[in-house]
Amino acid sequence: QVRLVESGGGLVQAGGSLRLSCAASGRTFSSYAMGWFRQAPGKEREFAAVISGSGRRTYYADSVKGRFTISRDNAKNTVYLQMNSLKPGDTAVYYCAADTAYRASSRPDYDYWGQGTQVTVSS
Repeated sequence: QVRLVESGGGLVQAGGSLRLSCAASGRTFSSYAMGWFRQAPGKEREFAAVISGSGRRTYYADSVKGRFTISRDNAKNTVYLQMNSLKPGDTAVYYCAADTAYRASSRPDYDYWGQGTQVTVSS
């Protein structure tokens, strides 16, 4: 069982930056691929980025590529999403997720999910 807790959301102006964190419980954090997804009001959950357990492999959605960076610190059981050049269209609840398999894919096939953190980008 893995428990995930997101933090770092908030209100930011367009063009600004935020860094989201996701803290995971358990002693096998490095064996899990970690993903970030987001869900805007009235829309389906959308993939943003994924990172392998070692941190050596990453994959991004086209909508965030070049603006968002996913990283992890296995010593701290934490995965991050650095978000730069934010746009109003990035407004959503952001979720982190964990899975034992890394896939360079946007499919939400993850075993564990956090409760989410709200990101609001004002114009």
